[in-house]
Amino acid sequence: MSEKLKIKISIADRVYPLTVDTAQEEGLRSASKKIDAMIKQFEQSYAVRDKQDVLAMCALQFAAQVEQKQISGSQDNETAITRLQNLDKKLSELLAK
Repeated sequence: MSEKLKIKISIADRVYPLTVDTAQEEGLRSASKKIDAMIKQFEQSYAVRDKQDVLAMCALQFAAQVEQKQISGSQDNETAITRLQNLDKKLSELLAK
């Protein structure tokens, strides 16, 4: 059974107490820092009146990155499958001789 930790994560100047598995702590802290850095970037680049708008843009940015990785991964898998099928066909032809 994993040990649970009580941690506090700060996002957009608000503190969120969480109880997490030990293995999740580093990832959550890293994600928190990335979100805060992205918030600062959006605030510097655009005239933002509300933190809610900035957080929505951060959420959209992260979701788009995840989706793009899934699309790229799917395309990579399709390419690998096609290459393996071609290799299998060539090997079968060679073994049939």
